[in-house]
This record gives sequence, C-alpha cells and structure tokens, in this order.
Amino acid sequence: MKPSMIQKLEQHAQRLEDVNRLLSSDQLLKDPKALRQYHREHAELTQLMEHFHAWQQAHADMLAAREMIQDPELGEWAKEEESQASQHMEQEVKLLETLMLPKDPNDHRNVLLEIRAGTGGDESALFAGDMLRMYLRYAERRGWRSELLSASESELGGYKEVVVRLEGEAVFARMKFESGGHRVQRIPVTESQGRIHTSACTVAVLSEGDDIGDIVIDPGELRIDVFRASGAGGQHVNKTESAVRITHLPTGIVAECQDDRSQHRNRDKAMQVLIARIRDQRDREAQAKESAHRKSLIGSGDRSERIRTYNFPQGRITDHRINLTLYRIAPMMDGDIDELLDALASAHQADLLASLGESS
Repeated sequence: MKPSMIQKLEQHAQRLEDVNRLLSSDQLLKDPKALRQYHREHAELTQLMEHFHAWQQAHADMLAAREMIQDPELGEWAKEEESQASQHMEQEVKLLETLMLPKDPNDHRNVLLEIRAGTGGDESALFAGDMLRMYLRYAERRGWRSELLSASESELGGYKEVVVRLEGEAVFARMKFESGGHRVQRIPVTESQGRIHTSACTVAVLSEGDDIGDIVIDPGELRIDVFRASGAGGQHVNKTESAVRITHLPTGIVAECQDDRSQHRNRDKAMQVLIARIRDQRDREAQAKESAHRKSLIGSGDRSERIRTYNFPQGRITDHRINLTLYRIAPMMDGDIDELLDALASAHQADLLASLGESS
C-alpha cells in the first residue's frame, strides 16, 4: 500500500473518532438532518476502518512469517503464511481503493423517476408502461416505497409520460445509471402482419433533496395555472379545476399534476416534481463542465443518449455503454435487474479508479 494511502486512512481513523464524539453529543439530537448525515458518515468510516484493520493485521502476519523463513523447521510453513498474508493484503487494498473513491453526494437520496414515450406512437407508450412496471417490481424486490406523482395515459393503456417517487435505502445509487434512451424491438399488439417494430422511450432519474430548502425558489418566479383534469378519475375530476401546472419562469421548466382530486395535493406534487427537475438541471450543468475534462465509461446520463435495447424476439437486453447482453428479458422485465445494475456500478467504479490512476 502506498504511503499516501496509509496517510489518508489514518486521517479517516481520526475522523471516525471525531464523529463518534459528535454522535454522543446531546446537542445533535436537536438537529435531525445533521444527525442523519453523521450516522451515514459513521457507517461509511466504520466499514473503511474494518478493512484497514484487516490490512494491518495481514501486514503484521506477513512480517512475522518473513522472519521465520530462515528457520529450518518452520521455513516452508512460513513461506506459505507469507504468501497467504500477501494475497490478503492485495485483496484488502483493492477493497479500500473502491471504498475511498469519490462519493456521489446524491447516492443516499430518494428519486423521482420520469418515463416518457418517444418515437413509435402507441407502441412507445405501451413500452413506457412496461418500463414502469419493471421499475416498480424492482422497487418491491428492494423493499422501496413508490408513489405515483403524475401520469398521462395513452388510449391503449400505456403512458405518454409518468412520474413516480421511489423511497428507500440508497435508491439513487442503484437507479442513477437508468437515465437515457431505451429502445424496444418487438411485434406490437397493434401489428396485424407480425412485423417487428422499433420504438423508444426516455428515462430520467432525478435525485430528491434531503429537504425542500436546498433549492430556493422565489414565488414571484412561478406561474401557476389550474385547469380541469382530463382522463380517468370520474365526474368530480373533470368538473373541478383540480389539475395544476407550475412553470418556473427563469428556466422554463414545467411540472404538472392532475392525478389527485384535491387541487392542493396536486399543487404539492407538482412543486415536488418541479424542484427535482430544477435540481437535476443544475446537477447536469455541473456534470457537463466535469465531463469536458473526463468522459465517463458508462455515459453522462444524457436522456438523448441511447443506452439500452430490449429485443423481445431474441429474448435479450443489451446495454450499449458496457457492451453487456443478457438473454433474460422475461425475468428482467419482471424487475429482476440487479445483475445489470451491478455490472453498471462495477464499470463506473473501474472508470473512477482509472481516472484517479491517470491523475496521480
């Protein structure tokens, strides 16, 4: 292990002691947000120190074995012990390098998931509905909670646009690589001659702030329109102006909600979506500046970028960013996508390690 890495780990060890003292303070109980942040930092540092201590123990074992190699009776055993200790040290260094990679500050956050039908008309809207089902089933598998915030249904039962909120442990960390264009190749239900069609939809994964206050919006910069909702919901929905559209005038960003019978609740949901979209634009602008210096292996999360193809006749899903093809389309469309998301996370970690190696 490099001396600079040992020095950083010793600094982290000192920081863990500081965090332990802070967590024992009664004053912290008065600030729930800070308490959550320190608990999160404590968990990360504790995991890091566990592997650092394991490396230190393996290093001590290696030195002890090396001293006994010249012993005529213990020499062979000592060589084997030294080899095993060295291998253990290498494993711990790789784990520590991964754990010490720069953290995405949004990883622990909940998300707003937007799915929009693209090219392909009704078939695209149906595919957007299939994508929503896949993500909701995945959320169930992870024990996350989901809430429908906004939906514009198509005539055949799909969605022109749908927004759901996913809440749980490290939702953004798992879902952030899903942003982009998703293409489907299959025989649509509307196709009478059995021809394969290609259509697409776009997915945007927006991180939700720890609280609304992290994005400050001047009420004077908002235009709020109310109107009668359309679509399902019964007579009450269509007779009252319960639907809400909020426009942020400086950016032109718009959020709309008409799914609840209450105008007040629709306004709250629309504001929630608007804030997430404003934050997403801010984050993407910052990422654009960073990507001018370094191109990520798995892409930028740009929604115009085609990231994946779902080929139903061949039973495969291909992620074009990492050239991974899995012939498991049925279980994956039922929410079994951990293998794919794990591969994307591993590629991202490898990309970060490579970039750090270039800069060091």
